[in-house]
Amino acid sequence: MYSADDKMAALMASEPQALQIIARFNIPLGVGGKTIAEVCGEHQVDVNTFLTIVNYRLSAERTADLSLVEPQCLIRYLRNAHDYFLSFLLPRLRQKIIEAMNYSDSDPKITVLIIQSFDRYCEQIAAHMTHEDEQIFPYVEALLRGERNQGVDVTAFARQHHSEDDQNAAQKLSEVKSLIIKYYPSPEENNLLYSALYDLFVTERDFATHCDVEDAILFPLIRQLEKKPVKHVTKLPVHTPTDVLSNREKEVLVGVVKGLQNKEIADELFLSVHTVITHRKNISRKLGIHSPSGLTVYAIANHLVDINHL
Repeated sequence: MYSADDKMAALMASEPQALQIIARFNIPLGVGGKTIAEVCGEHQVDVNTFLTIVNYRLSAERTADLSLVEPQCLIRYLRNAHDYFLSFLLPRLRQKIIEAMNYSDSDPKITVLIIQSFDRYCEQIAAHMTHEDEQIFPYVEALLRGERNQGVDVTAFARQHHSEDDQNAAQKLSEVKSLIIKYYPSPEENNLLYSALYDLFVTERDFATHCDVEDAILFPLIRQLEKKPVKHVTKLPVHTPTDVLSNREKEVLVGVVKGLQNKEIADELFLSVHTVITHRKNISRKLGIHSPSGLTVYAIANHLVDINHL
């Protein structure tokens, strides 16, 4: 068990899994000889929340003291994890798989099938995380303000969090791994494909562990917050993931995903280039996604584009 007085550098050097946690708290490298408490304090991270997640993920006992968790800090950590998966990890892994398969003379249909299966997995993960970003996390923030928002069924979501959604995601990823292992012959020197396959297994474990933290810490914490007296009940409309964007912003997003330049989008939609740039800034701000690959995953997951037309 790690404590606030332990050195952050020692944690980083001895626990590879801790690097994922530290990065998702937006704690940079270059920690010197500072303690965990000192580093967390410098970067506005609640040290007890940090240690609760670290010790839960690294300890064999797998227990968490919810009284030590600061909800806002936990939500920031989970949002950062979502951004890591959707904007960095999954797009980079997709690119790596495609690059690795460029070395083989295998049937192109198998290549397309592997990419489509991986994209279906990305869609499942994006839908899962977008729902949490737009429904579950704002609900927690409302509870912290003493409000109770109707239209958010956390109990139902928590119940099927591992039983349905995650099994579906795991099944889709298993299809990708199975296609590569059983049906995709590659040259002996294709170490990149072996590396990509290994990364698929790592990603699977990473996502499962992320969901485990939510099951063991987030949802029990929500149930505790729900028991506290509320100031008033606010009935909010239930949004679909794309309700956050206007129709024009969706059209611009489709153009971006198709790889069009700002002027091409402007010409297609009869807008000025300045207006297109403004819409793109608003899209990134609203979604919290700033990379083209992340926007592509979002657009596919929310049925704004057909993957077969990209």
